[in-house]
Amino acid sequence: TYTVMYNFGSNPGDPTDPRYSGVISQGRNGALYSSADNFWTDGIGSAFNITPQGAMTVLHQFNGSDGQAPTGGLSLGTDGYYYGTSYSGGNYGFGTIFKVSAHGTFTSIYSFPGGSDGGYPIAAPIESAAGLWYGTTLGAEGSSGSVYTLSPSGTFTTLHTFTGADGTHPYAPLLQASDGKFYGTTFDGGAYNQGTIFRIDCSGKLAVLYQFDGVHGGAPYAPLIQGRDGNLYGVTTTGGTGGGGVAFRLTPTGSLTVLHNFTNGSDGGNQVGGLIEATDGNLYGTNNVGGAYFWGVLFRITPAGVFSVLHDFDYPTGASPQTSLLQHTNGLLYGDTAVGGSGSTGQGVFYSFDVELAPSVIFLPAARRAGQMVEILGQDFIGTTAVTFNGVPAQFTVKSPTALVATVPQRATSGFIQVVIPARTLTSNKAFLVRPGHGM
Repeated sequence: TYTVMYNFGSNPGDPTDPRYSGVISQGRNGALYSSADNFWTDGIGSAFNITPQGAMTVLHQFNGSDGQAPTGGLSLGTDGYYYGTSYSGGNYGFGTIFKVSAHGTFTSIYSFPGGSDGGYPIAAPIESAAGLWYGTTLGAEGSSGSVYTLSPSGTFTTLHTFTGADGTHPYAPLLQASDGKFYGTTFDGGAYNQGTIFRIDCSGKLAVLYQFDGVHGGAPYAPLIQGRDGNLYGVTTTGGTGGGGVAFRLTPTGSLTVLHNFTNGSDGGNQVGGLIEATDGNLYGTNNVGGAYFWGVLFRITPAGVFSVLHDFDYPTGASPQTSLLQHTNGLLYGDTAVGGSGSTGQGVFYSFDVELAPSVIFLPAARRAGQMVEILGQDFIGTTAVTFNGVPAQFTVKSPTALVATVPQRATSGFIQVVIPARTLTSNKAFLVRPGHGM
């Protein structure tokens, strides 16, 4: 069931036109946090949140000097702030890295000078298990793009500058996989100038895992995900046998399998937003052309590659979805569209989609040692009677109906977190990683 929660542009000062593969994050309070670059209105942009009931709040309106065009969305950090980037603006005009609190307190952390540090970042940074932030830039002044890291104190370090042979123009945010390394895509470059999939470690050592050739997809824009099976999954905007891009699986050794060839027809095409693996084990995503009304579809792919269209986007109720879906712990899928809806000029919508998934919990960070604290987000936590890590009971403190903290128990091993609430037992949407050793 598709439901329009909010029409962007309905009120003065609203965010509008959320584009490209932005991140939507679930907050400690259960609200959803993201950003929009207001491309077809003021062109400056804003950060916002929206409750599951559809109440919109603008957290920050950019003014150019503190950043412009925040297309990448927001990533929740363990410090409770939401981190993002602006494509341009800032002190030098080449973009910024910023953070904003749940109440709208805004801090500009770094302004790109546009030199060896890259510049023009599209993607929001991600927080590593070690507490550092990692991100990508498109690159300015002839640069082919870069990978960077940012310390909690704001120290910026360029880890890698792309050369062309290893790819150019990484649009997507990075993924930290269970091996601790970071994985990403470049839009073009590589042996066939169709983009690459790369792996990079925290020291900056980069390896190309796959070079797109067009036949097996090309021009990947969206982020990768790691499935429960340990493989990487993603989509491309072009290529494949149908010309509309592909959905693919990549093994850790770099063997790629095409799961679906998009045709730009009834199954859509141009997958700008990425895939998610939902709690039912299936992959869900969107594209922004094709379908019954030529504005894209919301689709599901089983692990075996069985493809289904679940919704055809149309202009009156939201068109051209370009951000990756989020599965909320209430079981619903959430996303937004770049245009369409009943706002003043069809400036996009924020929507939910119900595929009857059970409630769950999420956690951050992705990995901890025994004795360290983990934050768990969900709903109905008042009255919680137990928290377990792969079956081992943990000490915990309920902070609110939607957030609690727990200590990783000494005998815990990697696996799913469960929270026992009065009505049911909630299971995490993915496995938690217990690192060796003891943390303080």
